[in-house]
Amino acid sequence: MSRDRAPWPSRRLFPLLATVVMTALGMAGAMWGPRYYGKTAWALPDDLWGTLIAAQRLAHLDLAGLYTWPTQLVSLPGTAAILVPAAVVIDVTGLRLSIPSAHGAYPAVWLFAGPYQVAISAVALFAADAIAERLGATRPKRFWLAAAGATALWSVTIRWGHPEDAVATGLLMYAILDLANSRTGRSAWLAGAAVAVQPLVLLAFPLLAVAVEPRRLAGYLARAATPAALLLAGAAAANWTATVHAVASQPNSPLVDHPTPWLSLYPRIAGNQIAAGPARILAIVVACGCALVVARRWRAARTLRPVGPRDRRMLADLLWWTAVTLALRSAFEPVMVSYYLWPPLAVALAAAAADWPRLLPTGCVAVVLTFFSQISWRNPWSWWTPMVAGLAIALFFARVRPGAAPAPQMLPEPGEQLAAGGAP
Repeated sequence: MSRDRAPWPSRRLFPLLATVVMTALGMAGAMWGPRYYGKTAWALPDDLWGTLIAAQRLAHLDLAGLYTWPTQLVSLPGTAAILVPAAVVIDVTGLRLSIPSAHGAYPAVWLFAGPYQVAISAVALFAADAIAERLGATRPKRFWLAAAGATALWSVTIRWGHPEDAVATGLLMYAILDLANSRTGRSAWLAGAAVAVQPLVLLAFPLLAVAVEPRRLAGYLARAATPAALLLAGAAAANWTATVHAVASQPNSPLVDHPTPWLSLYPRIAGNQIAAGPARILAIVVACGCALVVARRWRAARTLRPVGPRDRRMLADLLWWTAVTLALRSAFEPVMVSYYLWPPLAVALAAAAADWPRLLPTGCVAVVLTFFSQISWRNPWSWWTPMVAGLAIALFFARVRPGAAPAPQMLPEPGEQLAAGGAP
């Protein structure tokens, strides 16, 4: 059976196995791991529960409560929307949903919510594997990609409970893959869904705008803006004050999370919190500068040979620059959490998937950085500096080297698949 006609479970075997192993080990570590440290309560992700409560309110059509205590939601409503199925099951089963405390150290809802958030977060692993297949990566490389990707994903899911970062990054990678396969319309909807789930991916939009054909750019941006605009408009209409405050200022606490050297430059708001929103605007401005650099590089390449989004080297280059723009969040944030490092690492791994000299060291750096970032150093320089340096090293290893030969053709192009009767 040819590779493109193989059943889906066979084609995506490695991310499937990685998801199962990550779920089993993650749940075991969260429930039984604390016993080795003399603790009695389960080691649960603190941030998941507020988002689950927001999802429960969304399922009950309580839009006015999305951004009110205790949800602590600062992202777009799509963050809660992806957890609505879990909230519905929790309601149907009669499980009690609340913020874990000393009186609820073993919440039964975790037995369902934990595996569910890992399952939806695994979209990033499947997207990376699909990209690796498109780039012509061999199965051993795809195995290492899944293993390193799942290990790094632990920080996002089991440790911190932010499946929205993984879902958005996975949708973004699928959007880039669809762009490479000349499916511009579907790419736009996927990119828009990614923004609705986690607006972090807006950092990649200047690059997407460069990659889209100019005559299709207006339609692409209109489609991509629709999901987030509709969800945000509904929440704002129900509770304007709470929605605007949360989404515009995006408060973060330097007393709870890691302060960075940028801390003193950003405004403080109520409760000793920092408004992180302005930092993210600065990162978008720098991302636009990256897009200009990429546009000049691609224009220069076109003077030598015809290239386009379907060119494999161009796809790898677009992925690498996407990882660079996603890393800008960590470069400019006034307050950071360790899972902020994951999105650029995930995309950098996908960009390097076809080449062992790039993939192996990038994966090693991603795994080391994932666990090293859990250290709770409070000094702004001592924690932030090695984290940003680690990101830079990972990006250095994953970069597309000038003059590198493209990977050998292993899959037919999308038009050839359709002509042969294969699935698009």
